[in-house]
Amino acid sequence: MTTIKKVNCPSCSKELEWKESNEYRPFCSERCKLVDFGDWAMERHSIPGEEIYPVDSQDQDQ
Repeated sequence: MTTIKKVNCPSCSKELEWKESNEYRPFCSERCKLVDFGDWAMERHSIPGEEIYPVDSQDQDQ
């Protein structure tokens, strides 16, 4: 017997089954997937760390 793992959608928290037939996993729908993508694109989400390209204070004055 195979048990299907249940997870919550990261966008709306709806419970869904984690299975290969869900093309949007870990999201419950295309909408939730696009909402999350938009949040990353608008920089509402970020991964902590040092800046890759530090801003030089002299460059800001120009």
